Amino acid sequence: MMTSYMTDNGFEVAAARSGRDLDRVMASGGKIDCVILDVGLPGEDGLSICRRLRGKSTVPIIMVTGRGTDTDRIVGLELGADDYLPKPFNPRELLARVRAVMRRSTQGEQPPGEAPQSLTFEGWRLDMARRQLFAPDGAPRSLTSGEFNILSIFCQNPRKVLSRDDLLDLLHGRAAAVFDRSIDVQISRLRRKIEINLKDPSFIKTVRYGGYFFTPQVVAAADN
Repeated sequence: MMTSYMTDNGFEVAAARSGRDLDRVMASGGKIDCVILDVGLPGEDGLSICRRLRGKSTVPIIMVTGRGTDTDRIVGLELGADDYLPKPFNPRELLARVRAVMRRSTQGEQPPGEAPQSLTFEGWRLDMARRQLFAPDGAPRSLTSGEFNILSIFCQNPRKVLSRDDLLDLLHGRAAAVFDRSIDVQISRLRRKIEINLKDPSFIKTVRYGGYFFTPQVVAAADN
């Protein structure tokens, strides 16, 4: 049903019945723009597959499952999913979420000929055109689509208190009913990649009853 519906709405769809089938699709060489991943798969379950995918790819992942508890959602997001849709769901909502994560995953791409912009802070460099983060030593750091989008918002709004509602508006435009705890989960994952001391983070501060505060000075520059 999902394959037929997405195809009817203009998407090229590859269906996989198991983790092995998905591995074959991912290895086929074609560009994959989004993975819709069911948790309840035979053999290797969707959570394990999500963990494996995140180890080698930043492709947007939407998890669908009959497990609708907050704990299950948080686990899926902790493993790197970009969104989480409990069953039963309206196919139109799935379509909207697929379009939203794909749109967010391409934010920052610029027309040919324009100088791509980089945002730098404390030696780190966020390449907005290539959607990549580079550590002070020049090594790339892998970010999921959601992590990149949150970091780019922080870099464009440094030294401002941003509430969860602010972040949701900037990320999603309230176009879909987004599970707001996903903000906390993605920020937690982002901290693990850029902070030295997770017990006392220096870049992303939590403001009690307020939200989050990005402390570094950020400089925008055109790449050569």
